[in-house]
Amino acid sequence: MKLFLQKFILWILIICLPVICGAQSTQSYINKYRPLADSLSASYGIPAAVILAVATIESSSGAGKNAKILNNHFGIMGKNKLLKTRKIKTRYKQYPNITASYIDFCNLLAKRKYYKRLKGNINYHLWVDAISKSGYSELPLEWKKRVTTIIKKYKLSNTP
Repeated sequence: MKLFLQKFILWILIICLPVICGAQSTQSYINKYRPLADSLSASYGIPAAVILAVATIESSSGAGKNAKILNNHFGIMGKNKLLKTRKIKTRYKQYPNITASYIDFCNLLAKRKYYKRLKGNINYHLWVDAISKSGYSELPLEWKKRVTTIIKKYKLSNTP
């Protein structure tokens, strides 16, 4: 019985630990970049919840390859110097730092048709819907659901 209980506890840890660690790393990522998202929200009129949720998804909470190597936390395509420096070919844009990636994302949204209509509106549903319909993601419905789930799960917005 004791051996069974030990094996059972070990099995539970093996199954649950990645889920627990993933949630902790997501919360840590959100806590770390919340001040930056809040600042950009005030400047651009884009809800901080949207900025943070998109960054969390697109960068895998900062653990993704593009986030680590390119400082690209939003999956934005563009030029990089990896082919010259590391012999790596990628279509994603390289940034000098993470802040530049966040700013570029806000600038990208500010150039969209829906921006003037939504600027200053704190309803994240409207923003996520507009971004998903604008071609930001290759899988808009799935992307929209994932972003909304992050906002709700981590209580990033006061809007229900």
